[in-house]
Formats: sequence, structure tokens, C-alpha cells
Amino acid sequence: MQAFTTLNGLVVPMDRANVDTDAIIPKQFLKSIKRTGYGPFLFDEWRYEDVGQPEMDCSNRPKRGDFVLNQARYQGAQVMLARENFGCGSSREHAPWAILDYGVSCVIAPSFADIFYNNCFKNGILPVVISDTEMDVLFAETAAIEGYALTVDLDAQMVMTPSGQSFSFEVDDFRKHCLLHGLDDIGLTLQDAASIKNYEKKRQQDAPWLF
Repeated sequence: MQAFTTLNGLVVPMDRANVDTDAIIPKQFLKSIKRTGYGPFLFDEWRYEDVGQPEMDCSNRPKRGDFVLNQARYQGAQVMLARENFGCGSSREHAPWAILDYGVSCVIAPSFADIFYNNCFKNGILPVVISDTEMDVLFAETAAIEGYALTVDLDAQMVMTPSGQSFSFEVDDFRKHCLLHGLDDIGLTLQDAASIKNYEKKRQQDAPWLF
């Protein structure tokens, strides 16, 4: 997993509340367990006029011109603004996979669904929680300024605007450590690889009939 330290990225506004995981990545894409390849299908039903299918070539699909991901000013965004209860619905891990594969590694919202929030940390995405009032400021500035970018500093736990305004956020110490060092569950386990090997070797000696 790629480490998250400080990000200065273009912002895309998803100005809707209660965005569920089926909207983020529709159910037909759950057939695959690969972690990559979902970016072109992010928000598929809102993004395209037709219905997407796994492995489909999206280059010539008809797009909905009014949807934010299709607007030229937001191409290449790395930070997403959202409203309350973002990521509600089913627990599919494909939702953060799709967001990350699209290129977004930080989502800022006043609240997240619990399972989606946890899945973000496990996949290298920083979910930032700030107040509704602070979110209103970011949405207004994003709409007013083309090319609007935010700096997100995980170590300092701060979101900084181009004008110098800053908003602090809370994050669990363990989750912060894992993101800063690029450690998912597998990475954490591999830190103890030597101890695990030693245990297995001793176990084989003590109980050879199990092997």
C-alpha cells in the first residue's frame, strides 16, 4: 500500500448527501476481486448514459455532461469533497478501490459510513472529517475557483486552502501510523515475518504429527 503523508491535489466536489457504495461502484463490478481497473467505472450510473459492464471499454461511452467527473476543470482530481454519510449502503471494498484507482486518495466529508471509513484506511485513502460549516467553505471556494487545490497534511492533521485558511481533523493514532508508513493488514503482518517463521519452526519440532 502506498504511504500517505502530504497531498496537494486538485479538488472535485461531490455535493450530495448519503452517497452509497452502489452509486460509487455498481453491483455488476463486484464479480472481480482485483483491486485495480475500477477507476473508469467510478460512479458509473451517474457518469455515463449507458450501463457499464466489467472489462468494458469506456473510451467511447456516452457521458453525462453535467456530472462533475466529466467536467474538464476537475480532471486529474486527487481530493474529493462529499456531504454527510458518504459511503453508506453495502460493505463492498470495491468502493474505495474504485475511488483510489480513479486517482483520489483523500475524501473530505462531515461524516462517513463506518465500514466505508474503515475500508479507506485499509486501502491507502485518507477520509477526513470536518464540520458542515467548514465543508460549506470548501464547496463554495471549489465552485468559485477553477483549479482549486487543497493541501492535506496527515502528520499535522490539517487541511489547508490556497488562501492560507486551515482546518484540523482527528484521526486514530494507529490508523495514522499505518497510512504514514503504507501499511495495510498484510504489511503489518509481514513486519513480524521472522517471528512467525520461528514459531512455525518450533511448532513443527514440538508437534511434528501436525505437519
